[in-house]
Amino acid sequence: MSIIEDISLHPLTEPQFVKTQLMRYRQNGTPKMWEIAHVHDSVAVLLYHKQKEAFILVKQFRPAVFLRNEEGFTHELCAGICDKESSLEQIAVEEIMEECGYEVKPEALEKISGFYTSVGFAGSKQALFYAEVDEQMRKGEGGGIEHEEIEVIEVAVDDAYDFALNESYAKTPGLMFAFLWWFKNKS
Repeated sequence: MSIIEDISLHPLTEPQFVKTQLMRYRQNGTPKMWEIAHVHDSVAVLLYHKQKEAFILVKQFRPAVFLRNEEGFTHELCAGICDKESSLEQIAVEEIMEECGYEVKPEALEKISGFYTSVGFAGSKQALFYAEVDEQMRKGEGGGIEHEEIEVIEVAVDDAYDFALNESYAKTPGLMFAFLWWFKNKS
C-alpha cells in the first residue's frame, strides 16, 4: 500500500499533459466564458479472462481522487492516453501489455464505442474496446512502466454487476458502462 505524505499544490507553469485556458465566446448573442483543459484523448479496454470467468482491471492511485476521498485508489479499465502517432488499436494493445501483462493482437480487439469524458472542462474522447484473454496470452506481470504503481485485479463475472454499482469502490463511468455492455452483449 502506498504512503502519501508531504502534499502541496502549485500552479502549473510548464504542464506536460494538461493545458488550461479561458474560452471566451458568444452564445445567442450573450458573451460567456468557460475554463477549459486541453487533454489527450484516450483508449480503454474491457478485458475478460475466459478461463477465470473474470474481468481484469487495474487499481491505481489517482492524486485528484485522493484530494476528494482521502484514499485515492481507483478501479479502472486498462487504459492509456493517445499521445503518439499510433492507431487506437495499437495504443490499446500496448497498454494491455504494460498494465496487465497480456499480449493481445490489434485485430482481436472489438470496438464497443467512443464517447466524450470530462465534458464540463475537457471534452476528451475515449475509444472503448473489448478483448478476451487467457493464461497462454500472459507474457508479464503488468503493473505499468517506469514509476507507475498499478495493481492488476480480477472481478468475477458473478460479482461484476454489484461491483459496478457499489459506491465504496472509486471507479470510472466507462468501467460501469463496459460492464453493462458486456452483460447485454456477451453474457
